[in-house]
Amino acid sequence: MKALDAQHYLRGIRLKREEVPSFRQYPFCLPAVRNLDELSFHPAVTFVIGENGTGKSTLLEAIAVVWGFNAEGGTRNFRFATQESHSQLHEHITLTRGARRPRDGFFLRAESFYNVVSEIDRLGVAHAYGGRSLHEQSHGESFFALITERFGGDGLYILDEPEAALSPTRQLAMLVRMHDLVRQHSQFIIATHSPIIMAYPDAQILLLDENGIAPVRYEDTEHFVVTREFLNDRSRMFNELFSEP
Repeated sequence: MKALDAQHYLRGIRLKREEVPSFRQYPFCLPAVRNLDELSFHPAVTFVIGENGTGKSTLLEAIAVVWGFNAEGGTRNFRFATQESHSQLHEHITLTRGARRPRDGFFLRAESFYNVVSEIDRLGVAHAYGGRSLHEQSHGESFFALITERFGGDGLYILDEPEAALSPTRQLAMLVRMHDLVRQHSQFIIATHSPIIMAYPDAQILLLDENGIAPVRYEDTEHFVVTREFLNDRSRMFNELFSEP
């Protein structure tokens, strides 16, 4: 499968290293930032993966803020702030934009989605999300309603751990919806731990670790390897995990 008709809305980012105050302070001390010069994105789907604390959310947040999205999530029209907690990384990166501008866009971060839903209700725009308050739905239902009802195509969608509220079946359904949106000229940048979601065909996978950021094959990700080993022989893995020290 190819990138279909996807368009590069966001081609990449560059760290303005000469303006970084100190590579010893957060978030510039993170290897993914400290070793960053330029980073390119796939025109359709890019996954950002890595252990907790490697800077996935920090990186996506900075990209979203520079693009014009609200730091806690939402569209470019959202301007609320429940708690100013985003890092200063956005002040030190520049975006390389494509020739076309997206018609739509959304920044989803799982940890602050509740605040976004409250803002949707306050603004009275629930009709754009299926016509029913997302607060009246389960966490998973509200996530899925966002993807199916609000995302309209021809857009840039930055998603931070969208699997947080989705069952495996809903994650597969999310892949179907993503594919529809890619065929409608959309681009996704997604931080995830889900081996289901990151299996989207022909996507770029960027691994953040102690060495920085590097592309990795799906079959070489820890997420795929550990999940496969567990499902193929969970008794052996339990014996190893629960063995006496």
